[in-house]
Parts: sequence; C-alpha cells; structure tokens
Amino acid sequence: MSQQYPGDTATITTPAGDTSTQRYEEARAAASRAMSTISVPADQPLRTPPPAAETTEVDTDLLSYRGFKFGAAFFGYLIAISMSVLLMAAMSAAAFGTAQVLDYTTSDAKAQPGAALLTAAGVSIFMLMLAFYTGGYVAGRLARFDGGRQGFGVWMIALLVGLVAGGLGWFLDSQYNLVDDINWPNVALSDNTVLLGSVAAAATLLLVTLLAAIIGGKSGKRYHDRIDELL
Repeated sequence: MSQQYPGDTATITTPAGDTSTQRYEEARAAASRAMSTISVPADQPLRTPPPAAETTEVDTDLLSYRGFKFGAAFFGYLIAISMSVLLMAAMSAAAFGTAQVLDYTTSDAKAQPGAALLTAAGVSIFMLMLAFYTGGYVAGRLARFDGGRQGFGVWMIALLVGLVAGGLGWFLDSQYNLVDDINWPNVALSDNTVLLGSVAAAATLLLVTLLAAIIGGKSGKRYHDRIDELL
C-alpha cells in the first residue's frame, strides 16, 4: 500500500496490515510537518559561535633577543655609579651650605649622634635608590625586552663589584693596616648600637636598591611597549 503525506516529499510503501510500521510513518510525517512550520523572526539574528581566539605567532628571531643582556646591564651599572657619585656630591654641597646657614657645627652633630647618623643614612639610601632606578631604566631601554631582568642585572653587577672591592680592601688592610691609619670620628654610641645600625642600614640599602633597579628596568621597557602598540 502506498501512502502520500503532506510535507513529506517521499512516497513510502508499507505492507498492508502492519500496524507498527504504519505508526512509525505517521510519526515521521508529523515531525516533517512540524519542521516545515518552524520560522525565525526577521528581527532576531541567528546566533553564531564566537570566533576562535587567534594565536599570535612569535618570531624565533625575536625570541633570541629576549633574556638577560650583560651589555645593557653593565652600561646601566655605569650610569648608576655615575649618578650615585653626582647625587652624593650635590647632596654634600647642599648639606654643607645648609650647615653654614643654620650654623650647624660638628659639636652639634656629636651632641646628637643618633639623629645625625639616621639623617645621613636616610639621605644616602635615598640618593642610591634614585641612582639605581636610573641605571635600571637605562638598562631596560637598551635591552628593549625583559626590563626587570636587566634591572636585576644592574644590581647584581654592583653587588659583585662591591664584594670584590671589599675583599680587596680586606686583603690590603691585612697587609698594610690601612684602617688603623684612618682618623675615625668619636661617636658617643656603643659598639653594639653602631653595629646593629650598620647591619640594618646595609640590609635596607640592598633591598631598596634592588627594588629601584627592577622598577627602573620595567619603566625603561615601557618605552618600547608604547612604540609597539603604535606599530
């Protein structure tokens, strides 16, 4: 027996008397009619899946320029040392002029040794922080990539040079007793107080200069990042 259903383009032939097959064909015809009546409003756009994120390919030649660059860090170290000398000289001149204006003498400093030492240590640490920030900035500008590593390299080179200079000074002192010939100022503080203050000042100096050099290196790298955004 042949049956033709509305909405169904195929003519299905089913054996007469087969109830299960007839029910299946009726259900299929009803589904076909329902699909033909589905409509999408004109003002409602079809939903499409979002495009896949594009993966940016990094040139292998460009990657070779990344990482720590000794040349940039070394020149940054030279700038940091030069800036520290200039800033210390300028601050010393300013302090001498202020002392002359305020009539602040050496006896006044000896009367308050704690305040004088804290002021000198604070000003010195601040000046060195500015110097290492400048050195890290120069290293970050020179290397273009990985500014934080370049700033850390500036600080590490300064630390290594300081350790070598300290070791050389200790060797010369052991041979020629150079420290005994220095006329140290008489500070009215106990040896333990001076030792603890020196250790605290040295630790603060190392930490502050390290952070300043890393921040300076990152700031120097931002110059190239702004240019890359415009390209």
